[in-house]
Amino acid sequence: MIIGIITVIMIVIIGLIISDSSVEKNSEESEVVVKGDIIMPTKSSRPGCQEIDKCYIPSAIVIDSGNQVTWVNEDSAFHSVTSGFYDEPSELFDSGHLAPYESFTVNFDEKGTYDFFCTLHPWMKGQVIVE
Repeated sequence: MIIGIITVIMIVIIGLIISDSSVEKNSEESEVVVKGDIIMPTKSSRPGCQEIDKCYIPSAIVIDSGNQVTWVNEDSAFHSVTSGFYDEPSELFDSGHLAPYESFTVNFDEKGTYDFFCTLHPWMKGQVIVE
């Protein structure tokens, strides 16, 4: 009887050790770090972020001609980065749907102001100003 109890305790302890190490391993593998110039923050898929200008952070960025901008989706929802306005896309660039923690980069070689928006959330909009 005592040998049976000791065996069960050992199995439980070994199971806990194995599950603890696999959880640490999985959390390390799933940690994603993507750096970007413009972030789509958590909850930007909900209306209201435009009221505090936090749908894209920053919503306007100034860069030199020849540089690039990288957008990163840090929200749990899908987003996009599409040139133009919601009712009038300009077809200069379009990320398609970006899953959480995906990124999209565009090179800007010509000076000008480039408006962009999210095709899934029309209140999300911003500008890239190229000097």
